[in-house]
Amino acid sequence: MAGSPATEANISDAIETPLLDDVVDGNVDYKGRPVKRSKSGRWKSASFIICVEMAERFVYYGISVNLISYLTGPLGQSTATAAENVNAWSGTAQMLPLLGAFVADSFLGRYRTILISSLLYILGLGFLTLSTVFTSVKLSECQNAAKVTTCSPSEFQVIFFIFALYLIAVAQGGHKPCVQAFGADQFDGRDPKESKAKSSFFNWLFSASCGAITVALVILTYIQDNLSWGLGFGIPCFIMCFALLLFLLGTTTYRFQVNSAEMSPFVSIGRVFLKAARNWITTSSASSMQEESQGFLPYQGSQEFQFLNKALLVPDGSEEERNLCSIGEVEEAKAILRLFPIWATCLVYGIVYAQSSTLFTKQGVTMDRSIGPSFEVPAASLESFISVSIVVFIAIYDRILVPIARSITTRPSGITLLQRIGTGIFLSFLSMVIAALVETKRLQTAQEYGLDDKPKATIPMSVFWLTPQYLFLGVSEVFAIVGMQEFFYDQVPSGLKSTGFALYLSILGIGSFLSSILISVLQKATSRHGHESWFSDNLNKAHLDYFYFLLAGLSAIALAAFAYFAKSYVYNQASNT
Repeated sequence: MAGSPATEANISDAIETPLLDDVVDGNVDYKGRPVKRSKSGRWKSASFIICVEMAERFVYYGISVNLISYLTGPLGQSTATAAENVNAWSGTAQMLPLLGAFVADSFLGRYRTILISSLLYILGLGFLTLSTVFTSVKLSECQNAAKVTTCSPSEFQVIFFIFALYLIAVAQGGHKPCVQAFGADQFDGRDPKESKAKSSFFNWLFSASCGAITVALVILTYIQDNLSWGLGFGIPCFIMCFALLLFLLGTTTYRFQVNSAEMSPFVSIGRVFLKAARNWITTSSASSMQEESQGFLPYQGSQEFQFLNKALLVPDGSEEERNLCSIGEVEEAKAILRLFPIWATCLVYGIVYAQSSTLFTKQGVTMDRSIGPSFEVPAASLESFISVSIVVFIAIYDRILVPIARSITTRPSGITLLQRIGTGIFLSFLSMVIAALVETKRLQTAQEYGLDDKPKATIPMSVFWLTPQYLFLGVSEVFAIVGMQEFFYDQVPSGLKSTGFALYLSILGIGSFLSSILISVLQKATSRHGHESWFSDNLNKAHLDYFYFLLAGLSAIALAAFAYFAKSYVYNQASNT
């Protein structure tokens, strides 16, 4: 349809356009016309996308970071129930990008998926704000009537709130991977200058996101705790409307990637595994010798996973020549399989990552959070230490460390992406060791002042003792999270770029689920025979220090496994990493 934004598929005219020096191959504008390098994409388009990402992160963290306080406060849930609900919602929100990426890469394209997800986001935020208004009115009426025992919200209000939360999770699942991938699409990886700019884009996208998160942690948590939950959830709704408008304003500058594949890349890769399984015990006198010029990824490691080569075979007497898998399709399937060990060994990092918004916050609640005679730091805003450390260190990394490393290694990114991820895992290990030592000190202080049996008492120990563990975890994200973003985007086949981002997000999602399972198992195991659980509601008798030491040990094991697989990993030759 003329005048509508072009998607990555069904644009045959653009594929037939001859290449020119200033034309970006494989990309079109919003009307389906070939795009000029000098007038499209790059930082001009990326600036719109970075602003949209900042707005979305402000919104998401404005809801998620203080969610446990709303569940245990106005909704009246217990700490254990609220923690389970937060972990379940957070894990679901981090896993849904896999579905969003599938829809984008197979059907809608990134641009349209972002549009639809933004509308769902706004709808979910509107419902969320409305539900808090209902709840506050109910509580106000019941308090005025002095019926304290009936001040809990109705079942409908709770269900409506949870529905709004999961609608936001669905919207985030489509929005998050597509915005990041669409931003990276604005840089041509085959052009040396744009390739270097793309690496910086990932750094600055993450830095800008963390800046927005910091603002949300400081401002929204204060509004929610001290003014109104309705206002605290209503502001994100307004911000998301602004983000959608800003995204639309950049439409004329965007580059839209053309996907010339005849079938969905998911179908193509699935077909390879299916045919390889069918041909597992067959003999063949013929094989597919065609090598497609488009979509073929020239991997040095193509001798790996040779069982998939059976997808190229035609059993004797078969008439399936027309449905042969190409060498390119087999190589794409191998590329996905090659990523699995790296993905799996990063899962422990996802478990560590989940602690900052749960147990770190619960530690802070028990400590002295006062600044001056009258101001008290909101417990949820402590996570801003992570964001601040990221914003500061991103600049140091991009402007100082990368140029130094580049002069030594001659790589555009300074160090390889796997080296960057490994460094992040090591720093997360240090964060857990520090967290365990600080928690040991907190428990000793509680015992010294006789506060063991006073869970609501403030321990005379400044909350800023937690700063080092937050800072180390923040710096670890500069290496691990940004490294995973660029690595999975760079190493997946060309038709699965949104899925690449979803893979890194799934690490955080599964990490959240694994954290919940691990805590549940340890709580049952450590509370036997009348003993206090490691996760007792009375943190002064709990043993979060043991749990942090356990996570440090798991991180060390995961780092060793990661190093083993990273050493033998063969990068896509088209990559500069």
